[in-house]
Amino acid sequence: MNLEERAEVIKRSREKILEVLNDYDHSKISIVTLGSHSALNILKGAKEEGFKTVCLCREKERIIYESFPVADELIEIQDFPDLLEDNFQDMIIELNGILIPHGSFNAYIGNLERLRIPIFGNRELMYWETVREMQQAWLKKAGLKTPRIIEKPEEIDRLSIVKFPGAKGGKGYFLATDYEDFLKKSEEMVQKGLARREDFEKAFIQEYILGANVYFSFFYSPILERVELIAIDRRYEADVDSLGKVPAPIQLKIDPSPTYTVVGNFPIVLRESLLSQALEAAKNVVEVSKEIAYPGMVGPFCLEAVFDENAEMTVFEISARIVAGTNSGIPSSAYSYILWGENMYMGRRIAREIKLAVEKAAIEDLIF
Repeated sequence: MNLEERAEVIKRSREKILEVLNDYDHSKISIVTLGSHSALNILKGAKEEGFKTVCLCREKERIIYESFPVADELIEIQDFPDLLEDNFQDMIIELNGILIPHGSFNAYIGNLERLRIPIFGNRELMYWETVREMQQAWLKKAGLKTPRIIEKPEEIDRLSIVKFPGAKGGKGYFLATDYEDFLKKSEEMVQKGLARREDFEKAFIQEYILGANVYFSFFYSPILERVELIAIDRRYEADVDSLGKVPAPIQLKIDPSPTYTVVGNFPIVLRESLLSQALEAAKNVVEVSKEIAYPGMVGPFCLEAVFDENAEMTVFEISARIVAGTNSGIPSSAYSYILWGENMYMGRRIAREIKLAVEKAAIEDLIF
């Protein structure tokens, strides 16, 4: 299906979703999400803004949402794709539910056009996020500096990072310097159970820029018509972040092949003079989003960047929804507090936007 055909499918799907939304009691909206990724963030924010909260969780994660009672209602599911089943969708619609997507939606569900439930945000931009070549086209059109793309493993001629499709949380990613190195390390990832051989057929290979990785979480508000910087973080990655604890002579003996599985996030306050690069990039990304997927960005997005030794920013990835790094910004970051003058974090910011839209009878402007 080409982009024009996808756009037509999304348009028809949205018309049906708006029919569902029009039947809602907007004074009794529920905020719904899957029990994973940033659900605590989303649900806590929704409760602080006065919404009923609903969490669809698997049995193995139930203990999390019982230990942190941010969900007014827990609905147990066997697995995340169960959300696509009619009975669960009907249940959510009866609760006047608005679904808040996060990284697990891209990683485990994918076909958001099959959902009849109103979804906060732009589903088409979430699709762009899953196709790395489309991501890069988006960033390039926005005029951002990006790393060189290596089209085939045989063409690796510099330090490069090998990634897989979807929101994998860095699992199985590795560095390679040439084709021989790629073959060696890809086999090691298979042996470790971190990747499958067929994954490498769709691997995305990108020049690795040396520098400080910085993840900017923005929010575009259609209601206030502005881009907001909500938080900044960096990732804590296993097992690459543990290598510094291993002396160099031992590293040479064991010849480690570290990967980049994310286990947590640290908040960051950036050197103030560097903020202008990120803010300009965010505004450009939002403007281009209006051209590639009507009506453009709605709500949270993240620019994943690196600053080199000259403090010049390169953007290597974009996420068109809430990212887990915003969990480190609860109850607020320096930036959200300066902007709002109160505790504000991404989960609450999403709920605040929905609340403002309900008050202005503009909730349709957030559902695409």
